[in-house]
Amino acid sequence: MTKAAELAKMGEVLTNSQIGGRRNIIINGAMQVAQRGTTTGQGNASAYSAVDRMNIHGGSTAGRLTSSQDSDSPVFFGNSLKLDCTTADTSIAAGEFLLLEQKLEGQDLQQLEFNQSSAKATTISFYVKGNAAAQYTFALQYHLASGTARWFTKGFAVTTDWARITITIPGDTQASDGSNYGIADDNATGANLMIWLHGGTNFSSGTHQDTAWADRDYTTLFQDNQTSFYDSTDRTFFFTGFQFELGSQATPFEHRSFGEELALCQRYHYRAGKAESAYTNFGQGWATAARAGTIQIPLPVEMRAEPSVTINDVQVSDDVNSAVDCSAIAVNAATGGRQLAVLEFTVGSDVTQYRSYGLRGSNNTASHVSLSAEL
Repeated sequence: MTKAAELAKMGEVLTNSQIGGRRNIIINGAMQVAQRGTTTGQGNASAYSAVDRMNIHGGSTAGRLTSSQDSDSPVFFGNSLKLDCTTADTSIAAGEFLLLEQKLEGQDLQQLEFNQSSAKATTISFYVKGNAAAQYTFALQYHLASGTARWFTKGFAVTTDWARITITIPGDTQASDGSNYGIADDNATGANLMIWLHGGTNFSSGTHQDTAWADRDYTTLFQDNQTSFYDSTDRTFFFTGFQFELGSQATPFEHRSFGEELALCQRYHYRAGKAESAYTNFGQGWATAARAGTIQIPLPVEMRAEPSVTINDVQVSDDVNSAVDCSAIAVNAATGGRQLAVLEFTVGSDVTQYRSYGLRGSNNTASHVSLSAEL
């Protein structure tokens, strides 16, 4: 950043009353936290990637990819998200698509004042590279209380070297439907920050409108030179240093500690148990019947909503009798909450009613209990 730009940013920071404190609205922008680990077979559904808070959303395509946390990264970064095409799709149907996104809660975006006369300018920045030159599309989308979706789109280039992309976005002062309602102040999705990597003619049949707010129109999303991530199994995409901040100048990336980023991520996803440890204890409870019981797992932070639960290779054990494999588990919404997960387990052989039991992993380092409240 030049001296003139630094001075301009300083004046803007003072104007926006952001003298100190957190600048980056994105969570896990340096791709430090990866609770799920390497994830394969992605690309034709909505599912979170290996790196926390980064969702991969695809549809109607035969293309597939693997996502992983990678050490290939720019100077002053330790990690990136790597997407690796494992199944190509060069016969592109009109409606197929692939995008990478982070969804943000509406209550964390009130300072943007979108859809008001005082709407603030914002700046997006991120670092990218690939195995070859490519052209992709960024989009910032938000929803109005009226149901209208608004977005700002901008194409960007990727090369084989790390490069920082910076996109300045003017405040959206008024939606075309004439409403005066901005982003809802709640824990639902307030905005999506998206990297579009692949799509059919449904996304390019109209005239692309670069660097301007508009009512969402999928037909105008892509420029003519949009690359398909699924054009070859050689295709890779690396991504890190994701920052979203108030103001029209990109500031240096705001690095936060691993512990802080982990806690922010655990509001949305908590994986109980250490991947390197067998027989990890996840929680304690008791048998309520011969083949059923309840387990309580304290949550490290309050989750965004009542979580759902998935398990992998877990057992219940009373430390006296042999452990019994847990065949199913579900959240008890009536007695649990966002600070304490209360789970009901089912087992395939008898346990002793009213005896205390623990939920633990088997002799398998991949054993885990995952609680999710993702957007």
